[in-house]
Amino acid sequence: MAKALREALDTDDRTFLMGEDIGAYGGPYAVTRGFLEDYGEERIRDTPISEAAFVGAGTGAAMIGMRPIVEIMTINFSLVAIDQIVNHAAKLSYMSDGQISVPLIIRTVTGGGAQLAATHSQSFENWYASVPGLRVVVPATPYDALGLFRSSRKDNNPVIFAEHSLLYRVRGEVPDDYYEIPLGQARIAREGEDVTLVSYSGMVRVAEESAAKLAENDISAEVIDLRTLSPFDLETVVRSVRKTNRVAVIEETWKTGGFSGTIASDIQEAAFDDLDGPVLRINAPDVPAPYARNIEQAMIPSSDWVVEAITYNFGL
Repeated sequence: MAKALREALDTDDRTFLMGEDIGAYGGPYAVTRGFLEDYGEERIRDTPISEAAFVGAGTGAAMIGMRPIVEIMTINFSLVAIDQIVNHAAKLSYMSDGQISVPLIIRTVTGGGAQLAATHSQSFENWYASVPGLRVVVPATPYDALGLFRSSRKDNNPVIFAEHSLLYRVRGEVPDDYYEIPLGQARIAREGEDVTLVSYSGMVRVAEESAAKLAENDISAEVIDLRTLSPFDLETVVRSVRKTNRVAVIEETWKTGGFSGTIASDIQEAAFDDLDGPVLRINAPDVPAPYARNIEQAMIPSSDWVVEAITYNFGL
């Protein structure tokens, strides 16, 4: 992400960064280390601990032609700014009949698995995907993070760019040649014939691990990485389901209210006659995230969990 942010600052003088501890401290995940020294206080703005204030300021800046990138330390803290995000940034273009646009990117960290307990381990990107006017981007690889961020910068709608905390340690090839990944275009991470595994963000790695384990039992799983929740690429998912006739949606957040419910419903409407069984939803249970590592790991969908659910429910 550091490469993506530097590129934004270097190529567009309307862009500036704003958030807690992104300057002198270098960012809570060290993404903006050295940025303050290189770009100065006008473009790297440390803010008070008030998400409502700095998301509101970012929204106002975007309204008058700037291209701000606002960092919320974790998606849990976005709740403090939910009025600014949902009632202002997301709706101003609609309420002004397109006279106002809000090209604001909100970078934030999502997901659990790092023993940060109940109030710091939540995934709310599914909530924001239900709000008309917001783009919701959920990259799973370094390659996609850069390509999707480049497309997000060109979008005139507010973007929630959710980065899973455990993916910062993931390495992957990122070419020097310029490329973009359009928003709303899912990726087939692995080809398969027997069952489709749909996932996004940190669960893509779980889906890929599950597919590898299923292959040991001669079960061919196709893995789809959604990349974005809004817009949602239903076409790619349905095309896969029509080939495999079975589908499981793997998502880290709670099952009640999870985006997996939207995916399952859309698949049922678009490809009911192609299904050999119900759409399987694999989500975390409806409980707060525990601090204890062994209990936390037990509540986050794992590859063993997925394999067991696939073999049991589909009789494979």
